[in-house]
Amino acid sequence: WLYWKQNLSAKDKWIEPDIEKLDPDVQDFIRQYGRDPFRDPRSHGTVHLSACNGRGDLAGCTSTSGLFFKMPGRVGDSALIGAGCFVDNGIGAAGSTGRGEANILVSGGSLVVERMRAGRSPKDACVDVLKRIAETTKEKRLLDDRGRPGFAISFYAVNKAGAYAGATMW
Repeated sequence: WLYWKQNLSAKDKWIEPDIEKLDPDVQDFIRQYGRDPFRDPRSHGTVHLSACNGRGDLAGCTSTSGLFFKMPGRVGDSALIGAGCFVDNGIGAAGSTGRGEANILVSGGSLVVERMRAGRSPKDACVDVLKRIAETTKEKRLLDDRGRPGFAISFYAVNKAGAYAGATMW
């Protein structure tokens, strides 16, 4: 943690340092195993579950703690109703994993459910929200070299009839 913290600048909003700035041992690890232990999604993560029972009742839950070494006071999308998880028992349930800050800006969970309310399938509703996130992501540090969001975010949804889908930015 101390090594990680000393490589951050006051301007980077606690994003991990570039691989080239890491300790040579960490660079060797990345070359050998093909993954960065600071960024590897297998080293941490949020989990979402939406479900529809045999009576058509819906439920959803989203864990948190996907971002390690959190800034004091940071609140992720899991804790915000309508962002990381949202359920309307008459329509559907949806939630997400990935970059919570991007999800918060569009209230992703509730937006997926609202798109299903408008007649979209769970898959199309999830894709609609990903498109919205892509359109609203303007901060250069969050964009790849083609101007697209350079972060992962995924949505999962189930509707009242039990149809389900997921979609991911990457």
